[in-house]
Amino acid sequence: MPATSRPSRARPSIAEYLAEAIFSGRYRPGDFVPKEVDLAQQFSLNRSAVRSDLRMLVDVGIIERISGHGSKVRDYEAWNILDAQVTDWMTRYAAPNPRIQREILAFRLDVEPYVAMTAARRATARDLVAIEEAFDGMGKHLNDASGDPQRRLHSEYDVAFHVAIFKATHNIVWAQLSHILRPSIHLLIETSNISATDPEASLERHRQVMENIRARRPAEAFRAAQAVLAGTAAALGIEPGEGTLGGHTLPPGDRD
Repeated sequence: MPATSRPSRARPSIAEYLAEAIFSGRYRPGDFVPKEVDLAQQFSLNRSAVRSDLRMLVDVGIIERISGHGSKVRDYEAWNILDAQVTDWMTRYAAPNPRIQREILAFRLDVEPYVAMTAARRATARDLVAIEEAFDGMGKHLNDASGDPQRRLHSEYDVAFHVAIFKATHNIVWAQLSHILRPSIHLLIETSNISATDPEASLERHRQVMENIRARRPAEAFRAAQAVLAGTAAALGIEPGEGTLGGHTLPPGDRD
């Protein structure tokens, strides 16, 4: 009989192990991660495999190799958080890290009110259907919940709601950015929906965004998007920093 080949087991991923440790905050910017030789011994891998995995983290700006010292975690500003692999790690591992949550929230506060304002000018009937379907999914999940732990907005529909607004701008960059940002948006939404104490109020804030986009009221859509993100900040217990919520003003042509 011919010998049957055994399926090869996937080797441990040093990149995955270190990404989890870094994004969850066990290793912080300025910290050195374990040395190459120690990782090779811990995971029973040859050093070339460890070096290859470390290179993945170097290439996306998360760590830097320092000759004679090892690999050090770089400051958050150096991370390529829009890289698909980095956003995947961020979605799966970054929830316990308040600094990363705050940075994502600050970005959304800087961007999404303007996205909602643009959507209020440009949304088509098809865009409005996509926004409404996502909103209805959020509400149905809330109304069908059988008990307090389940009484929260459905995160996938919530993400779809925000992505649909990005697409309703009919700007190629915003539409593509919605795909790139989806994991980071999901990270905040999932966490805030679990911790929110008043999901009905959150649903109403989302409805206000939808209705102002539908009614083509750009200034009101801008403010409604700010209110949604203020609720997200409150649910996460994050105080938005200077230059984010509260620092925005509407462009002169959009003020009442």
